[in-house]
Amino acid sequence: MSELDRVPPGVDPKVPSSARVYDYLLGGKDHLAVDRAVADRLLSVAPDTRLVARANRAFMVRAVRHLAEQGVRQFIDLGTGIPTSPSVHEIARQVSPACRVIYVDYDPVVRMHADVLLARTPGVASIQADVRKPHEVLNDPHVTGLIDFDQPVGVLMVAVLHFILDSEDPAGIVASFRERMAPGSHLVLSHTMAESAPEAIAQLTMATANSPAQSTFRTREQVERLFEGFDLIGPGLVPVQEWRLGDEDEAQVPLLDEAPKLRVDGAVGRIL
Repeated sequence: MSELDRVPPGVDPKVPSSARVYDYLLGGKDHLAVDRAVADRLLSVAPDTRLVARANRAFMVRAVRHLAEQGVRQFIDLGTGIPTSPSVHEIARQVSPACRVIYVDYDPVVRMHADVLLARTPGVASIQADVRKPHEVLNDPHVTGLIDFDQPVGVLMVAVLHFILDSEDPAGIVASFRERMAPGSHLVLSHTMAESAPEAIAQLTMATANSPAQSTFRTREQVERLFEGFDLIGPGLVPVQEWRLGDEDEAQVPLLDEAPKLRVDGAVGRIL
């Protein structure tokens, strides 16, 4: 069976998917030729991008573990991507088996994999929805049935908002979730940065223009504004490989010999 035979209905194999490109960079197997072409063009000018992808994933792992250790027992993972172990529920349930997780992605390939993975996992659900329509996400019966917004919740926007154009109001999307989040809730966010090397920005922009994988590179100031209403914890907004809360995390961070050409910064904010 060829890879095109495995493409589910509704998926255009000629259009790159951000989830599948990320899967390829992480060493997964759920990607198509068009996704590999995008990633390979980026790798040709920024060969450390695979390490950056791993560092971004490790940032998510450390952040989720910290939130669970602080007593957060429910999570919404927006722009989940193709499931990669450890997933959010696996990380959080290492701290407390009571943790509940909603996975959200608009890609039907992601939904297909999530349904298989989570079919027999109580307290965990997956929905196919678009983060650009936050009220539809927040009012989805799977979300309202699993998430109690009167209690602290961890909202994850890891490597997702750079796929939202300025005209689609990324700050308004964050605000829609913030308005529903109780005190003690946290936002975990990472984003590609305008401070990346110009050649990396140019190559990724050309490779993904007018596709769902098109990225918007934002400045540090622009990304910090997305955290309006949150207090940043730990080191604040820093490159994902540098975000940590203690020396115990050192062994879990992919090593980068120098500043990567594709820069991804991350931060965690808390509502007091």
